[in-house]
Amino acid sequence: MVADYFEVDRLVEDIAKIYASQLAVSWFKVNKNQRPSNEEFRDMVIEFMSQFDVSLSKFADSEEGIRFKEYTKSLLKREIDKVREGKNKEVEKRYKYYTEYS
Repeated sequence: MVADYFEVDRLVEDIAKIYASQLAVSWFKVNKNQRPSNEEFRDMVIEFMSQFDVSLSKFADSEEGIRFKEYTKSLLKREIDKVREGKNKEVEKRYKYYTEYS
């Protein structure tokens, strides 16, 4: 039987929208950069998304823990690829809002 990781599915699906893009905006504000390039913005979002690995390191290296971490990392990689390719609509919307209205 495969474990149900519904909670982490939702978390990783929304991590760019509710966590990483918001921190990216804050980072650019603190550094007084109101017009980062789209690529710079995406890279910063990805950097914050990648920090999720620190949380995953807290899980045991048991059989189930390893399975969970591998599963979660594969989800995270897929979401990072979407951001990198400009296919995460929420990140693109947040970038546009920040650069056009700040």
